[in-house]
Amino acid sequence: MEKFKSGFVAVIGKTNVGKSSIINRLVGEKVSAIANKPQTTRTRIKGIVNRENSQIIFLDTPGLHKSKSKLGNIMIENAIEAIPEADVVLYVIDASKSSVDEKIIEKLRENNKKTILIINKIDLINKEELIKIINKYKDLYDFKAIIPVSIKKEKNVEDILEEIERNLDEGPAYYDTEEYTDQTLRQIAEETIREKALKLLQDEVPHGILIEVNKMKTRKTKDMEKIYDIEATIFCLRDSHKGIIIGKNGSMLKRIGTYARQDLENILGTKVNLKLWVKVKKDWINDMSIVKKFKADE
Repeated sequence: MEKFKSGFVAVIGKTNVGKSSIINRLVGEKVSAIANKPQTTRTRIKGIVNRENSQIIFLDTPGLHKSKSKLGNIMIENAIEAIPEADVVLYVIDASKSSVDEKIIEKLRENNKKTILIINKIDLINKEELIKIINKYKDLYDFKAIIPVSIKKEKNVEDILEEIERNLDEGPAYYDTEEYTDQTLRQIAEETIREKALKLLQDEVPHGILIEVNKMKTRKTKDMEKIYDIEATIFCLRDSHKGIIIGKNGSMLKRIGTYARQDLENILGTKVNLKLWVKVKKDWINDMSIVKKFKADE
């Protein structure tokens, strides 16, 4: 009988390389917010994959970037600190961007972890370019495997799980087989609302958005159907941002709320009554009493 394996897999890389999309696809559930904006992932989120002979716990980390705030510093810390804690590292790069991040390579060498290189977005390049990328990275680090994938085209994605399982040691199931994330329902609601805001808002606004769920309760409707009442506040950095988030006659806030409610109904499997407010909390991204909640070990 095959021995049961388990372990923690840190998924690292620059912003917008597709880390969260890969985890969501492998887990088969939405555990991480996805938006085509830098810094979409702020803290370390776990996604759990239960297989016949293994349990793989993914640690989705914030994209590595140049920090301009205390929040940014914590995000980078979360990503870097995940490397020594992991049993296996997935290093994700964007096939269409040629520059090598020497700092990440240095961190991998420093920790000498089993690392699998994932070359994502191969649908954007040709075979000759892909071969060049593979050869370049082969010389930089002793990767356990190099897997070219396209999440968009669903190419070679299952190979990732097979390769991770090969590199895990024997171990117990850390989580119940029904679980797919360590996030609370409140955190899932906050991330869902933030994702919709990130997708819909202008570039200068999303970095300064903070979502806080103030109320999350279930009740029965007149027809005795279960419904979640969720009330949340969207905090932003400036008065001008508040106007953009609300939109003309409340149109933008309504769109954010509609898309978030639809997603939450799918996740929770019940009707959702979602109410959103917008408030200004100036320079919260540098307020340690607020940003410390994003620290992975808090």
